[in-house]
Amino acid sequence: MNELRNRVVQVSGFGGPEALEVVDAPLPVPGRGEVRVRVLASGLEYTDVLIRRHLYPQTSQRRPPFALGYDFVGEIDLVGAAVNDFRVGDRVADMTVVGSNAAYRTIRADRLTRVPAGVDASEAAALILSWTTAYQLLHRAAHVRRGQRVLVHGAAGAVGQALLVLGQLAGVELWGAAHGRHAPLIRELGATPIDYQGEDFTRVVPGGFDVVFDGIGEDSYRRSFSAVGRGGLLCAYGYSAGVQAQRRMITMLMWIARLYLWRWRPGGRRAAFFSINLLRALHPAWFREDLEQLFGLLARGAIRPRVAGRITFDEVSEAHRRLEAGGLEGKLVLCP
Repeated sequence: MNELRNRVVQVSGFGGPEALEVVDAPLPVPGRGEVRVRVLASGLEYTDVLIRRHLYPQTSQRRPPFALGYDFVGEIDLVGAAVNDFRVGDRVADMTVVGSNAAYRTIRADRLTRVPAGVDASEAAALILSWTTAYQLLHRAAHVRRGQRVLVHGAAGAVGQALLVLGQLAGVELWGAAHGRHAPLIRELGATPIDYQGEDFTRVVPGGFDVVFDGIGEDSYRRSFSAVGRGGLLCAYGYSAGVQAQRRMITMLMWIARLYLWRWRPGGRRAAFFSINLLRALHPAWFREDLEQLFGLLARGAIRPRVAGRITFDEVSEAHRRLEAGGLEGKLVLCP
């Protein structure tokens, strides 16, 4: 019988993809109330780039070395004491922020969400951060209503695609801003494409959009806010433009703080920043409810997340370079 072996993707120091290394690690042992999971799929996120470059507020206190891995789908292979709801062989998932780009990991049983039998592990992993973020942006943050006019920035990215698909299911009218080469994909997903390099999205809809979702932060969200109509909402959830411009974290935190001051401007427009981790801390049951809803849609074939690549441990550094370069039309997933 082969001896079990654990490998993890480790940040050896803050910086570029060269700061990543795949190392052998001790096989974890579950404590009381925990299970050990054999990881089947773990997402590679743009958020991992922020963590690696020390630009993510939720992990700002961590110091290398530590393991990356924002989420996982896996199979329980060992159950700790006082765990009654799960058994060896159960397929489960969770959003962990760090530690899941690994062959094995332990996790508290009370955090786990069951994964339906028969769904593809990589597709299920693609739902945990990106699609749950999109679902909660639509239904927990913006509370969208049928017929509303919605603009999605970065519409070809993982969260952007999820916003288009789930927005269409919610009955909103969609526009997707992205590079012109992604126009066919955006049309396929049910939205009107906007070439962000050649078109002025602030003039597309007379009177402005009801909701604008912005995970990019170009011009520190100013133009996105100007595209919001009276009584509408700018919902920001990322700042990839600032990362690419190598801004400091304090600068981007100031952009976020400014969003809440804009609500005092005339016109009844609002702006807010969405954090999936903060919402989960405030309403922990919502995360499981929303992820279960998405797993159900996947199991029924109502949604199908795009997987741009299934990555091995040896390909992780190159995958991070692809993440930073942008232009992916789907999710990269580590499959240990």
